[in-house]
Amino acid sequence: MTDPATAATFVFADIAGFTALTEAHGDEQAANLVADFSQAVAAELPASAGTQVKTIGDALMLRIPRVEDAIHFGLRLTHELMAGHGSPAVRVGLHHGTAVERDGDYFGSTVNLAARISALAVGGEVLVSGSTAALAPTIEGVIYEARGRHELRNIAEPVEIFAALRTSDRPGSKLAVDPVCQMAVDPQRAPGRLMYADHAYFFCSLACTGEFARHPERFAGTVRPAEEYQQARTILSPEQEDRPAGPPAPA
Repeated sequence: MTDPATAATFVFADIAGFTALTEAHGDEQAANLVADFSQAVAAELPASAGTQVKTIGDALMLRIPRVEDAIHFGLRLTHELMAGHGSPAVRVGLHHGTAVERDGDYFGSTVNLAARISALAVGGEVLVSGSTAALAPTIEGVIYEARGRHELRNIAEPVEIFAALRTSDRPGSKLAVDPVCQMAVDPQRAPGRLMYADHAYFFCSLACTGEFARHPERFAGTVRPAEEYQQARTILSPEQEDRPAGPPAPA
């Protein structure tokens, strides 16, 4: 049984495709983006009563007491703070439970599972375990989308995964992603656009456009084609749209 007095939500947030971004734009720009990312997180954390546990390369490990606050934090980070044209795509994974504290760091199965869930996410995505979602089945402005059961490295049993989504998200509200460097791209401002296999892809720079043109088969499968971001996602029926939905609460 999880002790509510010591439990917290552990959050891992990092820049999706950071290696590709570094290769496409160079070490200095990549380092600057990590600094901007860290500053955005640091400025936002106090509102969630959260703390930054440590930095691991381009990834941050955070501890936020309440599940609801952690999910709102993740969505704000992926959808607002780091979501403009030319920003890196951020991904978030989280899991709620207890952990052992040693000299300001935290260890244990809860932390390990949160890290594994983060690795499943793609840019702009907030993933949570089923048990965590069940602790906060109704969050104002948030719905859950089932992502199935996943076998995770060094985790004994498959884990049910949900994506946390904002009910306010509408078709066309999400930017496309450059398949070469994984940065967010506004199609109206993109300096490059190419068609491949009957799908449109947009690019943050002519350099990324040229790299894709030379090796389209290498990059085409790394992101969703741009037109898919414009399509409606049927998650709730029309009569449900004004109220949150989610997995059933634990009995």
